[in-house]
Amino acid sequence: MPVKIPNNLPAIELLKKENIFVMNELRANEQDIRPLRVIILNLMPLKISTETDFIRLLSNNPLQVEIEFIRLDTHTPKNTPAEHLELFYKGFNEISGNYYDGMIITGAPVELLEFEDVSYWDEIKKVFDWAKRHVTSTLYICWAAQGALYHFFDVGKIPLKSKLFGVFKHQVLNKKHPLFRGFDDEFYIPHSRHTTVAPTDLEGIEGLTVLAESPDAGVAILASRGGREFYLTGHSEYSPNTLHEEYTRDVEKGAPIELPKYYYEGDDPTNPPVVRWASHANLLFNNWLNYFVYQETPFELAKIADLKEIKQES
Repeated sequence: MPVKIPNNLPAIELLKKENIFVMNELRANEQDIRPLRVIILNLMPLKISTETDFIRLLSNNPLQVEIEFIRLDTHTPKNTPAEHLELFYKGFNEISGNYYDGMIITGAPVELLEFEDVSYWDEIKKVFDWAKRHVTSTLYICWAAQGALYHFFDVGKIPLKSKLFGVFKHQVLNKKHPLFRGFDDEFYIPHSRHTTVAPTDLEGIEGLTVLAESPDAGVAILASRGGREFYLTGHSEYSPNTLHEEYTRDVEKGAPIELPKYYYEGDDPTNPPVVRWASHANLLFNNWLNYFVYQETPFELAKIADLKEIKQES
């Protein structure tokens, strides 16, 4: 079943070229189906690329998913035309009275700042708290994961000596967890970040569970309230060329950047990337939509406010 997205969103044509089926609002409204409502707070600077990445993953499942994009009211992106934001995004205050089956909050290019020094920190905290009452299950990605862990559990982030940059091997700690049904013993996730979360800072925190980790990349996926929240420190949503584009951009700027690890064939940037993560990324998002959104959300969305914790049988 395709995703339902706003008419004329640039991602539509990009995804059609990849043979991915998407449905605009006009056609979707003809179907007598209660679609899953998923809202995406897109904090990434390259909005269209990020929109395309997440729609690509959310479209590869048998459910109809209606996607909305929102922005913060206290932050004006510098790299996105105002017309694009006006056409395809709503402000947080505009939707704050609504309820959603699922939510994704992306990373943001502010990880070297202290959380309190981020200009929109006060508003993002409101979004975090709002999601707990208005969304069945939320995915926090990269900086948003670190920010939510800090806000909910007082877990700080630690600067790395050098940027964690590449595609790293991970292991699932609980193979019976529904999020990892169908996973192999090892799987890969792209990472691109300057900070991390120390495993020792997570020990003994009630209600927070580490689900996957990597010898090189550290803690990768965590959960709280039985899957009402997931925290993903990497970028499973990345397209094959995202790390290449980031590497090339920094090289052209003369910025200090190392070759992304385990990414190019033969570690040669003139060769194409070796895509090791796409199949597990699709499975991860499908499992999230199925087991933690579709099977847990009430038909009447307002009843989400009464949900406490997901009780999943592993």
